[in-house]
Amino acid sequence: MEGGEAAAADAGGPRFPFPYTPYLIQEQFMAALYGALEAGRVGIFESPTGTGKSLSLICGALAWLRDFERKKQEEEARLLAPEESGQEGKECPASAGAGHAESQGTAGEPDWVTAFVQKKEERDLVDRLKEEQIRRKKREDRLEKIRNNVQLKYAAKRKRAEEDETKRLLQLSKEVLSEGAGDALEQLDHNEEELILAEYESDEEKKVVSGLEEDDDDLEEEHVTKIYYCSRTHSQLSQFVREVQKSPFGKDTRLVSLGSRQNLCVNEEVRRLGALQLINDRCMEMQKNKHEKKSDEENEGKKRRVSRTICPFYSYEQMQFLRDEVLVEVKDIEQLVALGRETKACPYYGSRYAISAAQLVVLPYQMLLHERTRNAAGIKLKDQVVIIDEAHNLIDTITCIHSAELCCAHSQLLQYMERYRKRLKAKNLMYIKQILYLLERFVAMLGGNVNQNPSCQAVSQTGAVLKSINDFLFQSHIDNINLFKVQRYCEKSLISRKLFGFVERYGSPASAVKSNKENQKLSGLQNFLLTLQQGADTEAGAPQSPVVETERDQIQTASPLMQIEGFLSALTNTNQDGRVIINRQGTVGQSSLKFLLLNPAVHFAKVVEECRAVIIAGGTMQPVADFREQLLSCAGVDPARVVEFSCGHVIPPENILPIILCSGPSSQQLEFTYLTRNMPQMMDETGRILCNLCNVVPGGVVCFFPSYEYEKQIYAHWEKTGLLTRLAVKKKIFQEPKKANQVEQVLVEYAKCIKRCSQAGGQMTGALLLSVVGGKMSEGINFSDDLGRCVIMVGMPYPNIKSPELQEKMTWLDKTMPRAAGQPPSKVLIENLCMKAVNQSIGRAIRHQKDFASILLLDHRYARPAIFNKLPQWIRERTQVKPAFGAAFAELRKFHRGKLDAL
Repeated sequence: MEGGEAAAADAGGPRFPFPYTPYLIQEQFMAALYGALEAGRVGIFESPTGTGKSLSLICGALAWLRDFERKKQEEEARLLAPEESGQEGKECPASAGAGHAESQGTAGEPDWVTAFVQKKEERDLVDRLKEEQIRRKKREDRLEKIRNNVQLKYAAKRKRAEEDETKRLLQLSKEVLSEGAGDALEQLDHNEEELILAEYESDEEKKVVSGLEEDDDDLEEEHVTKIYYCSRTHSQLSQFVREVQKSPFGKDTRLVSLGSRQNLCVNEEVRRLGALQLINDRCMEMQKNKHEKKSDEENEGKKRRVSRTICPFYSYEQMQFLRDEVLVEVKDIEQLVALGRETKACPYYGSRYAISAAQLVVLPYQMLLHERTRNAAGIKLKDQVVIIDEAHNLIDTITCIHSAELCCAHSQLLQYMERYRKRLKAKNLMYIKQILYLLERFVAMLGGNVNQNPSCQAVSQTGAVLKSINDFLFQSHIDNINLFKVQRYCEKSLISRKLFGFVERYGSPASAVKSNKENQKLSGLQNFLLTLQQGADTEAGAPQSPVVETERDQIQTASPLMQIEGFLSALTNTNQDGRVIINRQGTVGQSSLKFLLLNPAVHFAKVVEECRAVIIAGGTMQPVADFREQLLSCAGVDPARVVEFSCGHVIPPENILPIILCSGPSSQQLEFTYLTRNMPQMMDETGRILCNLCNVVPGGVVCFFPSYEYEKQIYAHWEKTGLLTRLAVKKKIFQEPKKANQVEQVLVEYAKCIKRCSQAGGQMTGALLLSVVGGKMSEGINFSDDLGRCVIMVGMPYPNIKSPELQEKMTWLDKTMPRAAGQPPSKVLIENLCMKAVNQSIGRAIRHQKDFASILLLDHRYARPAIFNKLPQWIRERTQVKPAFGAAFAELRKFHRGKLDAL
């Protein structure tokens, strides 16, 4: 650790505690990060995987936070010092002209008024600082007590056990007393009572009851400057937290991990629901039940009280204890869940109550980048620091979070209304009718009718049509409905949860609802769950039973109204930033409505405006033009505020051999365009290259294809020509599976085979893994050491420019963005999407300082300057362009033989 500090301190800059002596590039990274945070910049930071990026982010950012807090406390002490020495009562001498009306302050006020206002502001500031000091002291004392007093933990645990027992006995007594007391408005059992919507009182936003009546003051924390660190996946966040635990800051950093209810819920009854939206709704409903419990008890004499389920883990006192435990010691999500189970406290809410006092908040992308989710979690970004890691897909992520595809549920909602019409209040009925009308119009836009089975309705005009939001609203005749109010109603009334409970209960035709219109077209109505996803398996005229079955499966995963909520939310977006795609396929059941966000900067602007500093970091950020132009420039960030940092790799130059190969062994020029890549001679040439490489490359070879279809096609061709058999002599062949749950198994088998071959030393030298760019293997999986001694990229993985979404995005960019180096923005976008995918895939091979690998790019177009310059700097600097195969093969053989001899 001292080595790390000394190295940084010698340079005259800030000191960075580090668990070992850092590499030079780590020191440079931390110094640049510190500078960006101090100056309040927006930074784009690139540090290749294997260079200790996470640790550099942790130590650089937390060293800045430590120094910032120290300076802040020194400033507070300076401001409070005069007051403590009794000088606060002394007025500053009034200025000479204070008594004259002519003497004016800068804002046109007399000087004495200005002086009075300044004095009041100073006093207010001092008062606020004193309050914050008291709160901070209170919190520090509380945490110190927990840290040092094990007895306190046991006492709290024993108290919770006693309370649980008391609650249980009380509940039993109430049940005994309430037996036989019933009011028969309608013969519905207890469970079905829960399906009925509560009275919806107002269209206006109401302040949500927090449920923390007991001691709200405790939650009012002092303003703590904090760092929000977000990444894409749950496993990446857990890995980051483990790095913090190992770092020199692990013992004294107040860190809180946030996650979804799906990851944090400890109530087994709720967890069993599986789908995230169902878990969210059930949890919200249980809270609502808790808040309504008191009013229910007050009205006990007037009507029969409904037995509503309350979550036993949602207890203020228990969550307060969990909050303090979280702040005392760094915990990842798994440890947080274990603590929640042990303390019988909800980790989801307990962790949220820890946010205000935390210094480092670790959370998934969606929670930070989606404003409503951010506000619901109590995340305030004003003057805070945000670090977005693994940010190479940031633009796509923001686009996806704010886009929505639609799935309709007309018949379930209609039957729900028929079943409970007498029990629903007028306002509920009004909104249900509005939602039914919306669904009817959406289905009509697809060319369908809600009274017929979607799988049997053929669509006359197929293809995709894009419309602006306004055009879509007018053409579907829903422009007279206030979508904001309908959306708010869906949120507040929890109707999607109620409808899901109803469908669960009456989903199968056997237990169909006996409504007034008994058995009316049950097969058409009961199963009118429009699976409006592309590629649905159901076909017109297919037998009814399998259709019913697949739709029933989908009902189980989520309430059909949930997508409606997402779609309505998207439609209330600003008009110029989005499009509605009406995608009409063979049948209505196969067609879809989709909202596409064109300008992700709209949603990123608020983050950049509010934060003190924003750092966008990743292992492969090239090409960075996308971030600068599409995200930062469109979000109104001053170019002078943007800082870029890119560092090399820790591996020595001789450990990597990147080659751009322009032609194959039979001098066939390599150009894998849509027109040429399917030619037999091109597929044969690719096979010959692989055969030659597998003869000289030890261990594992990973070969990336532009798509699953092309990988399948080339595999079938090689099988037919016998080339696959020749390849299999040297390497066992594995194919990337399409299903995510099979990836792990294939990787384990692949690794075992390589290990077995290296120990046996026979004719077979390892394995060949055929993968797909943008697939399961091209991101987040490390092919370190023998798992990836050579990475091959077949062709250039350009996106499908015929896709309506991409075409609309290209048109929008050409209209709104300036030309870059004489090129239209749409062309730059296509190139950037391609090279981002390439860079992600080829970066899989080198994972640590002593690793080595060769990288082969099969296409002469990679040598073009515009493309070549978009490779990561550390690869670009070492890349050789080889026009002929002979020279490239000699170089590869020399490289791998040299490495084998050195081992």
